[in-house]
Amino acid sequence: MQLPTLAEIESAQKIVYSAMPPTPQYTWPLLNQRLGTEAWVKHENHSPVGAFKLRGALLYVRSLKETKPGLETVVAATRGNHGQGVGMAARLMGLRAVIVVPFGNSKEKNLAMRAQGVELIEHGEDFQESLEYARQLAHDPSHSGTHAFVESIHPKLVLGTATYALEFLRGTPSLSTVYVPIGMGSSICGVSAARNALGLDTEIVGVVAAASPSHSVSFRERRVVEVPSATQIADGLACRLPNPEAMEVIWQNVSRVVEVSDAEIASAMRAVYADTHNIAEGAAAAAVAGAFKEKHLLNGKPIGIILTGGNVDRDLYTRVLKEAL
Repeated sequence: MQLPTLAEIESAQKIVYSAMPPTPQYTWPLLNQRLGTEAWVKHENHSPVGAFKLRGALLYVRSLKETKPGLETVVAATRGNHGQGVGMAARLMGLRAVIVVPFGNSKEKNLAMRAQGVELIEHGEDFQESLEYARQLAHDPSHSGTHAFVESIHPKLVLGTATYALEFLRGTPSLSTVYVPIGMGSSICGVSAARNALGLDTEIVGVVAAASPSHSVSFRERRVVEVPSATQIADGLACRLPNPEAMEVIWQNVSRVVEVSDAEIASAMRAVYADTHNIAEGAAAAAVAGAFKEKHLLNGKPIGIILTGGNVDRDLYTRVLKEAL
């Protein structure tokens, strides 16, 4: 995958800003005390869909509409945030959105997608099965009208995440390290693109759920490895089969990939609430948990943390706050 240039990211920002403003980045004194260093948090949980995914969806769906005459429907698979982004982008552009989710998906994310006008289909025991089914739906010749599939990792999605990364890296002091959660890989690829475009030497560290370690295993073995996902708290990180193109970018640009347990993610969710009064979903809190795990390596140098989203079901979040997990 060829990463976007600085000019391409800046051009993409203009499109993104037609639907949402830049998200803030703050440093929080209590969180800094907990980490023993100055930490800057990029608040993608403040986007109109509560997560970073809208950015790439706006670029991707717009591109599909421009290149596919008569396009009526976009199809995607998701655990929630990608589907919300695609749903909102489709609605803004006058298109229909069909989103496939696995059985047992987040009830509140499902409600949020339907509120965007999405037609929601439940299929598959995990995200990978939903993804394969969504591809079949998009390419089924029996459908009337023109359909297009919105991949979960694609250059347009990477370009979208690069727009927040450019905001972040330009709007904060020189950061020694940035901690980025890895779901399908668009965020860490976008952060890599912005870091490279600005010519910075900031270290990029990926964070995964220990119960969904496909990216950490693939990173270590330098080959794409399929590993079952079993995380109960970070559905956004529940990837069984990494994308080969994303892995190439990760191998070339990421210093290391840290694994954090579900218990460490839950602890980070509580810390984010206590120290910043923001809600972090499990996938987003994983980046915070990664910084906690590497506290001994920070040496007082300023770091960045990507808080990718805040979409967590109330029941699960209540259990986290009560330390009932």
